Amino acid sequence: MSELDVLSIILIALGLSADCFAVAFSGSISMKTVSPVQVLRTALVFGVFQAIMPILGWLAGLTVIDFIAGYDHWIAFALLVLVGGRMIWEAFRSTDDLKRVDISRGVLLLTLALATSIDALAVGLTFAFLEVNIWLACSTIGVIAFGITIVGFVLGRRAGALLGNYAEAIGGVILIGIGFRILLSHIL
Repeated sequence: MSELDVLSIILIALGLSADCFAVAFSGSISMKTVSPVQVLRTALVFGVFQAIMPILGWLAGLTVIDFIAGYDHWIAFALLVLVGGRMIWEAFRSTDDLKRVDISRGVLLLTLALATSIDALAVGLTFAFLEVNIWLACSTIGVIAFGITIVGFVLGRRAGALLGNYAEAIGGVILIGIGFRILLSHIL
């Protein structure tokens, strides 16, 4: 990897996984019972979506990289700040629409997986500008999203509604911090 080290990829993965955590956390609070099959099914689908979306963004980025190579760090910065800012903003919105719903099945599961992975599409676009090893980055993102989703379920069942919104906000702050790091590394 030329621009991002493994620690940065892990931090990005943790930031992207905050949506998965928040959905699993709040969804498990509202479910009457949570079986291991429900947890694994949700974690697997979330992890796969989180791993695939950056690849799609990366492929889109490769088609325009020659046109924007001179200011790619500004684009990476802007995208990460926008995604992180959106995550922080959404962290404080109501999640009451998830009450009493089984998030581990059917169209709802696929919709939530897509919704939680849209941010990963934008991050994948920045990966193309930074010449990241996309396969390592995406597999790391997928594995971490899988694990964080399981953690969200476990903590959601145990802790109630104390931390759900703050987890997404912390993920947003991490993405913004990575954006500033990328920008400063090119400017200084």
